[in-house]
Amino acid sequence: MNQSLQSVLTQGSVQSRNRVLRNTYALLALSMLPTVLAAWAGVAMGFSGFTGRPGIDAVIFLAVSFGFFYAIEKNKESGLGVVLLLAFTGFMGLMLSRLLGAVLGNFSNGAQLITIAFGGTAVIFAGMATLATTIKRDLSGLGRWLFAGALLVLVAGLANIFLQMPALMLTVLVLMLAVFSAFILYDVKRVIDGGETNYVTATLAIYLDIYNVFQALLSLLSIFGGERD
Repeated sequence: MNQSLQSVLTQGSVQSRNRVLRNTYALLALSMLPTVLAAWAGVAMGFSGFTGRPGIDAVIFLAVSFGFFYAIEKNKESGLGVVLLLAFTGFMGLMLSRLLGAVLGNFSNGAQLITIAFGGTAVIFAGMATLATTIKRDLSGLGRWLFAGALLVLVAGLANIFLQMPALMLTVLVLMLAVFSAFILYDVKRVIDGGETNYVTATLAIYLDIYNVFQALLSLLSIFGGERD
């Protein structure tokens, strides 16, 4: 009797986790639509920032982003949370348009670099997501180290807005690529293990991982493979 009950509970738990993972992947795919549309609109309009001052624009970006984070988390159990998430991904697409516009405008192979970065990001995501489904080890302890790495990337990136040191920028990009690639593994694994049960929150985390991987990869490709007009 107890074994039967335990079996039913275990099966229900697995089904619940699989449902969260499916919903996360579906919403993640949907979130790419406003990102692409806003990025395309930003490139077409020549969007270069809110004020033209990198330091102030960075503060505005962080303020808007954390405002979205708070609102999404507060409404994650309702449809409003999904709407806010899609609005946030549109905002992130607009911000990404600055990098895309710079790559397309400064390099004759800009479109190729973007395509390669997109493909590389897809490969990294597929690899890490697959690894998350097969690895048996508990990765919960990895979170604090990845958070520290992400914080280091943020602080160093903000500092380099004023320092303008090429070596520091390269270090930040390599670290960003490594940290957020690992974050994909960690965040997908959390959903699989039942550590994250809300698909809106899970989608936000994985979206940010993918976004930062793509941004770092495209920037590195531009540095090492960009061909000037």
